[in-house]
Amino acid sequence: MSGNIELLNTTLAAAKAADRAALIAYLPAGFPTVDGGIEAVKAVVAGGADVVEVGLPHSDPVLDGPVIQTADDIALRGGVRIADVMRTVREAYEATGVPILVMTYWNPIDRYGVERFTAELAEAGGAGCILPDLPVQESALWREHADKHGLATVFVVAPSSQDARLATITAAGSGFVYAASLMGVTGTRASVGAQAQDLVGRTRATTDLPVCVGLGVSNAAQAAEVAGFADGVIVGSAFVKAMLDAPDEAAGLAAVRSLAGELAAGVGKR
Repeated sequence: MSGNIELLNTTLAAAKAADRAALIAYLPAGFPTVDGGIEAVKAVVAGGADVVEVGLPHSDPVLDGPVIQTADDIALRGGVRIADVMRTVREAYEATGVPILVMTYWNPIDRYGVERFTAELAEAGGAGCILPDLPVQESALWREHADKHGLATVFVVAPSSQDARLATITAAGSGFVYAASLMGVTGTRASVGAQAQDLVGRTRATTDLPVCVGLGVSNAAQAAEVAGFADGVIVGSAFVKAMLDAPDEAAGLAAVRSLAGELAAGVGKR
């Protein structure tokens, strides 16, 4: 079975045709439980998310701040495994029909086996992977198998990335480019900052791929700001925090659905 990179491409193209940015939500698999994590994905899509990133919980998530680290720890202590991540992708995709990507560090894939991981992700209906710590120059094996299975390879660029480096990264990627709005880890912030807009402009000069901005977006006003210059707005910590702060799972699901609705309005989705 082929993966859903084309669904990702058409979803992002449809948002652009509607003159708005896509809303991309991030949630870790296995948080608060595997079943609860699947319901959370359904909730953010019901609220208005166009694309969902399912996080593969990691014991040392170098890009992630304390909120997502807390959720990852809960998932890992609950015994989450890669099979649970694949199940989350499968059931979320079957229930929603939206593109579902996995965001993961490289070590779990390397240990699991690239061919096995890509084949299972495609079979589950996944659209691709975001790989924040895989250097482009070491990505040939991954990209070979991702291409074979119809999966997007999304690389992360940062404000520190030089223009020549941006060109190298974007030439190797597919689906979209993940532009980190600032140097640092994930988390909600008072301001997304001018660095993001500059990075999007420099990245667009190297590629026709959509450029989506993450790190720091947590409310409708920030989403609207980023939607003014990016093809997609990526929100993670704000959703996770809403789940963490809720008194029970039902309240958490209601909170993330409501937040998705506010953010969807911010990116111009009606």
